Amino acid sequence: MSLRLDATTLRLCVNPLFFKISSTHKRLGFTDRLIRFRGDPMSDRYSNLPYRPCVGVMLVNPDGLAFVGKRIDTRGQPAEGGDFWQMPQGGVDDGEDLRAAALRELWEETGVEERHVTLLAQTAEEVFYDLPDELLGKLWKGRFRGQRQHWFLARFIGEDADIHLERHDPPEFEAWQWVDPLSLPDLIVPFKKRVYRAVLDEFRDLI
Repeated sequence: MSLRLDATTLRLCVNPLFFKISSTHKRLGFTDRLIRFRGDPMSDRYSNLPYRPCVGVMLVNPDGLAFVGKRIDTRGQPAEGGDFWQMPQGGVDDGEDLRAAALRELWEETGVEERHVTLLAQTAEEVFYDLPDELLGKLWKGRFRGQRQHWFLARFIGEDADIHLERHDPPEFEAWQWVDPLSLPDLIVPFKKRVYRAVLDEFRDLI
């Protein structure tokens, strides 16, 4: 069973999603309403762990194409059609403003500065995902069960020459490209696919 909402909300499927529905889309706003994506039941050992606060940026150029980077830490791992690619994202520091965190992560992972972007929107919902069993206890020193994410849509107004993957030490990405946003769920690691579909659905009309 599924529920189809209007273009300003998310498409939600009853199983395997846990959700609270927001009826509005907030540009550059913040709400405490949640969209949660759950995988297979995790062991009791990890079920009480918190989610890591995180921000993500869908960076789109004037042609409506989205930035993706090829992750160095997944090099050579089999994926659907090749190595995994993802949009810039990362953790939020204690007390850090979400907008500031998004711009910081964007700069660290891509070299794109604040003057090179215009922020267009923020997801109305905070999106959660759980790590697959094989990664529980291994990432982030075993402190988190997954991530809670706020996503921003940003228009790139710079030049391709303004993108520098080596800004962060070590770099997050080894290569980058502009892609059709509709291909994003096919490029990301499997356990993040539903997150990418939700973000794409919410930002689709603004890209």
